[in-house]
Amino acid sequence: MNKHIIVFAPHPDDETLGCGGTIIKKIREGYDVIIVFITDGKYAFSKVLGINSNPTPDELKQIRRIEALKATRILGVPNKNLHFLDFEDGAVEKAKRACEKKILKILRRYSPEEVYFPSEKDYNIDHQVTSKIVSDSLRKLKLATKAYKYSITQKYSRIGPIKDKFLNLFKHNLIYSDISPFLPQKRAAIEQYKSQITLISSKQDKPILTNIKRFLKEKEVFYLY
Repeated sequence: MNKHIIVFAPHPDDETLGCGGTIIKKIREGYDVIIVFITDGKYAFSKVLGINSNPTPDELKQIRRIEALKATRILGVPNKNLHFLDFEDGAVEKAKRACEKKILKILRRYSPEEVYFPSEKDYNIDHQVTSKIVSDSLRKLKLATKAYKYSITQKYSRIGPIKDKFLNLFKHNLIYSDISPFLPQKRAAIEQYKSQITLISSKQDKPILTNIKRFLKEKEVFYLY
């Protein structure tokens, strides 16, 4: 019987940016990795860049799903292990009860050895709410599951991570996963998310993500839950 790991991604790309190297590593170690995409990511352009056409939100939803399929294939995760919950981008809080119901069902189904989910300190509201829902679900089920939180961009992106590292020296609350052998593969997976790292619209003057180097360090950092 396979041992399962579940990665919860508020949007398509969070799984690869936050723990892509660890996903590869765990698969190599014999784990079965499940990825749960909470939202459709459709409003990334309209909310961040003010772009509502070329692509439209619905077009972007389809683009990001295809990108997720390509990226996770490079990471080594089969399509059957992907769950697209398709909650509306930016509206997880409104759908909190329905989202928790689905997450509880997935956790019961797989009884994972480990769970990875976003930090409540991330600036994006979907990340914060996803963190709360997963935390609450783990408490309700009382599973013997190791849980780790990853961070994409904190509210105080310049001083937050530095402050956390300093404080957690005393709490022993951070763990580091050495992913150096898998960096080329992680980079290749990130590069599938062209909608986030390149200019795909004639209306763009910059990509959504302007610096992917910070996601390509030799160690991925996680907060112990």
